[in-house]
Amino acid sequence: MDRAFWVALSRLWPRWKDALVIVSPDTVVRWHYNGFRRYWRSISKPGAGRPPLSKEVHELIVRMATENCWRARKIQAELVKLGIRVSLATVSRYLPKTQPDQNQQQRWMTFLRNHKDVIAGMDFFVVPTVRFRLLYVWFAIDHGRRRILHFNVTTNPTARCLIQQLRETFPEEPTLRFLVYDNDAIFSAAVTKVIENFQISPKRTAFRSPWQNGTAERLVGSVRRELLDHVVVLNEEHLRRLLREYIDYYNAERVHNSLRDAPVSRPVEGRPSPGANVVGFPRVGGLHHRYAWREAS
Repeated sequence: MDRAFWVALSRLWPRWKDALVIVSPDTVVRWHYNGFRRYWRSISKPGAGRPPLSKEVHELIVRMATENCWRARKIQAELVKLGIRVSLATVSRYLPKTQPDQNQQQRWMTFLRNHKDVIAGMDFFVVPTVRFRLLYVWFAIDHGRRRILHFNVTTNPTARCLIQQLRETFPEEPTLRFLVYDNDAIFSAAVTKVIENFQISPKRTAFRSPWQNGTAERLVGSVRRELLDHVVVLNEEHLRRLLREYIDYYNAERVHNSLRDAPVSRPVEGRPSPGANVVGFPRVGGLHHRYAWREAS
């Protein structure tokens, strides 16, 4: 704000400085987080909403799962044949809890390990703005080197927009052969067909099994811990700029525990002389640093 504003404010409100409160950035972020929770609590007042599932249908879902080892899609289809229409999410919610099949888990982990250099994963995550609008971030990540291949931010994700992002992510002759993603409704049959047209095999994870796309899930956690937990996003363009800076740092400079290197490999720097010192170069607005040797001045 310019000087004229402060002069006018002092004339209209001489003691305006008494109302100022100096707080740390972490406090502002915490206020925004708490405000976001209160906002959604206020607009989620109890109402008519979705009708509760009857005890009879609940027991029928459990019975079908137990007697046939069926999962949500097959149970939903069987219920439709009985004239009972229940959403796939509701069926999944009422499935009995079972211990994961260790053999199946081992087979999947073996597949991921043996093919990691030709596997990519994709997913969405949600970011609230300062005005509590929701922004959706889509990304694709290479499993072998943990390199983020592409990302985009939108307020209204659609299958058509996702298909365009996939075209920008994968060239005409991709080196990757498998693409792992979850059961989000936006990953529709049209999206699957486009992936197959790229000569890439789509691999959809099981329901409630985020570990099957663990590389993508870990990236979401890293972005939240290392960036989003420390900022208040203003709008779509602000989030896109923040993510662009973070991804540049993530791909080219951030050392990953499993790789002991950055996705785009960083050369090892030897100390050029006994008088050289380690200098930190700020990245992502000073949240992170890149370190290198520099001769003492």
